[in-house]
Amino acid sequence: MHIPDGYLDPAWCVATAAVVALYAFAALRRLRGSLTPDRVAAASVLAAAVFAAQMLNWPIPGGTSLHFVGGALAGILFGPWLGFLVLAMVVTTQAVVFHDGGLTTLGANLFNMAVVDVVVGYTVYRAVTGLLGDSRRARLVAAFLAGWLGIAVAGAVAGIEIGLSPSFPYGVEVTLPVMAGWHLLLGLVEGVITALVVDQLYARRSPLVLEAGRLAAQTPA
Repeated sequence: MHIPDGYLDPAWCVATAAVVALYAFAALRRLRGSLTPDRVAAASVLAAAVFAAQMLNWPIPGGTSLHFVGGALAGILFGPWLGFLVLAMVVTTQAVVFHDGGLTTLGANLFNMAVVDVVVGYTVYRAVTGLLGDSRRARLVAAFLAGWLGIAVAGAVAGIEIGLSPSFPYGVEVTLPVMAGWHLLLGLVEGVITALVVDQLYARRSPLVLEAGRLAAQTPA
């Protein structure tokens, strides 16, 4: 999911960075005045947990690997605005400190993981719980679908970006099926992890989920 340097041409790099900058500006405006110390602490805890979880990789054929992203989880707990900032901190730190993903492609990686994954996960979770209610079973189903579809859509978008970039030797007819297919499979794991984490946080009435839930509930669908 972390696109390295050299995979995207300059036009893609600039375009995705511009979109992310606009989204970040909108997120900061929407969150103005609502970032209490408790919410900042809760977001920091989740960012640290997602950062650690993203260090676990599943190898796949072709010399690359897949990993847990956590975008849907951030969206479920914090909504699309603060959830974006959580993933942005994680993805940016990985690129700058560990060179996990390129610096020139940071905009694309932020767009895929901090915008697409978070927004899709948040939207799916809200839609499913809106239909099924707020029971434990409904939350499990909603969180699983959010984790699964969030990373699958983000992977497909990454495949489109890479395939349409003249810098990459293979076209979108190759990159899209590969990225979408593998992330549909990984999404099953992501969905299970997301559902179990959400379930445990609610079962234990964790301060993390209680504080995050108040913020997400205030965010318009």
